[in-house]
Amino acid sequence: MESAKGKLGVMCVGLGAVTTTFITGVLMTRKGLAKPVGSMTQYDKIRVGRGENKKYLHYGEIVPLTDLKDIVFGAWDVYPANAFESAVNAEVLKAKDILPVEDELKAIKPMKAAFDRDYAKRLDGDNVKDCATRWDMVEALREDIRKFKAENGCDRIVVIWAASTEIYVPVDEEVHGTLAALEAAMKADDRKHIAPSMCYAYAALAEGAPFIMGAPNTTVDIPAMWEMAEKTKMPIAGKDFKTGQTLVKSGFAPIIGTRCLGLSGWFSTNILGNRDGLVLDEPANFHTKEVSKLSTLESILVPEEQPDLYTDYYHKVRINYYPPRNDNKEGWDNIDIFGWMGYPMQIKINFLCRDSILAAPLLLDLVLLSDLAARKGRYGTQRFLSFFLKSPMHDYTKGEVPVNHLFQQYVMLKNAIREMGGYEADEDID
Repeated sequence: MESAKGKLGVMCVGLGAVTTTFITGVLMTRKGLAKPVGSMTQYDKIRVGRGENKKYLHYGEIVPLTDLKDIVFGAWDVYPANAFESAVNAEVLKAKDILPVEDELKAIKPMKAAFDRDYAKRLDGDNVKDCATRWDMVEALREDIRKFKAENGCDRIVVIWAASTEIYVPVDEEVHGTLAALEAAMKADDRKHIAPSMCYAYAALAEGAPFIMGAPNTTVDIPAMWEMAEKTKMPIAGKDFKTGQTLVKSGFAPIIGTRCLGLSGWFSTNILGNRDGLVLDEPANFHTKEVSKLSTLESILVPEEQPDLYTDYYHKVRINYYPPRNDNKEGWDNIDIFGWMGYPMQIKINFLCRDSILAAPLLLDLVLLSDLAARKGRYGTQRFLSFFLKSPMHDYTKGEVPVNHLFQQYVMLKNAIREMGGYEADEDID
């Protein structure tokens, strides 16, 4: 098996709690001082071959993943604090887990962000680019990527968005429908339809870097970006890291569906106190997240397939900003189900999770697998990465329904790894 040669530059949009937890964990793991728990690429084993040829292998034994020691980190952020200062400020990790890599973290200083305060009114950092138009943003970001790649001797770059949720941008066919229209809107400085995140995505793809959208923003899930990914032969993935409550939902809803129990309602609420929670306290930003979180259930428990069981259920999602909890998010789910002869029952789930601790391994897996996909010649929307994402990208222009069922997503992931490793994709989603 050929190995992944050279250095991989991982350029993160946002240097907050999630990104610094991710970077610190990778640096500590490289030193043998921490374990990358939760990372599929580092721990999971899948079967390849059948019968007497069957064996269970780690991903890295099947496909050529980049070694953690070959990763170089960079970032953009609206605040100028370096990665060490930001990790300390985030209060996710203890000092004993940050100090051993203090020097490496201090060396990661964020580049000025391409930022528009109208898209995240709760943020007021001043480490931002002075760009006259959206097209100027694109050009400045492309220059950042080229400079970072050259200065760090990187062979390849992956760009991943781990910044805040932007306000909701509805898909407008006239602007987002074709690449030509998107480029024209960027040059015309159409700030209503062109979010800053779109400039990052376009710049990444233009520079031959896969792009991963880790928030629920309308960024790469538009036909214009699909066209850009096809043109540049680059992978794209999104959207929104599947960390706490939605992970539970995508894993638990199949229990209800498989057991043929009915659903009357599913109420989900969260309390969160980090920067993400602050931004989501703004109604326009929360709406973006709400659309993402609401989409999960409807493709797992489908009314048309089981009208007796799922016709009229009520699904509600809430996020509440609560500063005392900081990054320690708490998710409550109240699930009203019914069984034999329509008799009601209830399920309560209380998940006291750590948002960044759950997100960090997702960043690692998405980065390594997007880089792998690019080296294997896969481009466009990478549906096999849906396993890691809350609201998987899909071609809604052709009526495609996203796969949100966790175990079906896992089959897609395993089959893609098998195929890229030269084995047969031998599991079906049925």
